[in-house]
Amino acid sequence: MNGAPIQSIVIVGGGTAGWMAAAALAQVLLRGRDATLPPLGIRVVESDEIGTIGVGEATIPHLRTFNQALGIDEDAFLRATQGTFKLGIEFVDWGGLGQRYIHGFGKVGRDEAVAFHHHWLRARALGQAGPLGDYSINTAAAPAGRFLRARPDLPDSPLADIAHAFHFDAGLYARFLRQRAEGLGVQRTEGRIVQVLQRAGGGVEEGFIEALQLASGERVAGDLFIDCSGLRGLLIAQTLGVGFDDWAHWLPCDRAVAVPSAHPADAPLLPMTRSTAQAAGWQWRIPLQHRVGNGHVYSSAHVSDDEAAAQLLAGLDGPALAEPRFIRFAAGKRQAGWTHNVVALGLASGFLEPLESTSIHLIQTGITRLLSLFPDRGFEPADVAEFNAQMAAEYEGIRDFLILHYHLTQRDDSAFWRHCRTMDVPASLRRKMALFAGHGRLQRDGQELFAELSWLQVMVGQGLLPRGHHPLADTLPAAESVALVQDTAAVIRKCVAVMPTQADFIAAHCAAPRADAAMAAKPLLQDIR
Repeated sequence: MNGAPIQSIVIVGGGTAGWMAAAALAQVLLRGRDATLPPLGIRVVESDEIGTIGVGEATIPHLRTFNQALGIDEDAFLRATQGTFKLGIEFVDWGGLGQRYIHGFGKVGRDEAVAFHHHWLRARALGQAGPLGDYSINTAAAPAGRFLRARPDLPDSPLADIAHAFHFDAGLYARFLRQRAEGLGVQRTEGRIVQVLQRAGGGVEEGFIEALQLASGERVAGDLFIDCSGLRGLLIAQTLGVGFDDWAHWLPCDRAVAVPSAHPADAPLLPMTRSTAQAAGWQWRIPLQHRVGNGHVYSSAHVSDDEAAAQLLAGLDGPALAEPRFIRFAAGKRQAGWTHNVVALGLASGFLEPLESTSIHLIQTGITRLLSLFPDRGFEPADVAEFNAQMAAEYEGIRDFLILHYHLTQRDDSAFWRHCRTMDVPASLRRKMALFAGHGRLQRDGQELFAELSWLQVMVGQGLLPRGHHPLADTLPAAESVALVQDTAAVIRKCVAVMPTQADFIAAHCAAPRADAAMAAKPLLQDIR
């Protein structure tokens, strides 16, 4: 086996995944590189002839860590991408028609010896508590249109607990990262790949990718190839034949239709994504500075493309800015995201619908794990296996969290929802639901993405209320539990009242130039956040 250092990295495909990978690899491997080390080249091969699917418009807070690691100023990033802030996701009509709740980021309640939600459950049983959303600064501020970055200088205030993510234009984010990556030495090659050349002759390296043949006649060789070619998986699937774990029996939506729209006149700029359940899927609404991203994710077995598009257009709260665009997908993941000398990122690695805005996060964690297990040209099998095991566990954890939204519902108004509420679910999800249903206990497995408070908010929001609470909460007199809960809500209300509106905060810190508004409205094959 060849244990020499990697000297050439080829990224197939640009878009969000390709340029995130290029920027991160360049930051770590090229910036300030020791002159005594062998030279290292990073090249992105992409074609303007091939459209991209933007998978990024709404994110979770982890992207802040990625941007900070690249030295990106948050205000500059938001101006460049016409971004807004996100405190959580509002779910409408999911647990039942007419019901809504917010899955917010950050803390619920306050730190106690026994988790706050047990005191809330106790107070609720006594008729002395409001909705769970009253006890988080994020879920109280978002529907009021208020935003403020966390104030760590106020450690005893809920204002210190604000956790935020972003809404932004994924195409502009890719362009922003491309500029940074090229500034660090990444090379871009415009060209359409017509052939993928593999090594032959036997041995452990047989089947490894050797080079890409472009339509121009250029041959692009590499040691490590990163497949960011989207749903087609040019290297990982079409060339190496890696199989796909299809999860359609749990996540039956297989289509999306997307369209940008104008902001409704005089409506507040809310710092939250909205997900509204429909008869055969759900509709997203993502507010950017100069437009709104909208889409309808649906099951083609339960509604036609024309009907899905009509429902989407009827649900817009501002004029459409383009024609609807359709996307087909299958929910699931590659059986191995790293095979031979190819690592798949983004849609080439798998697809989980954007219900909880995890698409960009999966790109980010794939990059992080690649850097953690970065190979030499020997491609140690144990490292490859570890990468695949970690990515599989993360996909499966997110899968279960998404299934929870569909399965835990009282809706029976359509064949789609009757299927979802009665379908068998993974044993891992059944265990979590049963544990919570008893005494409100929450369990996070290993390094899974969603923490206990996320599971809490969605299970309660979807209508699963425990039969009891943790017995240790009873060590406090009942009046003290009630006072704790009511005082928390009162303090949060006061904090929300002093926060500026999101519109005012953006105007003061990170407003994007209006000249970019026309570009933001241009439809890509996009918006599956």
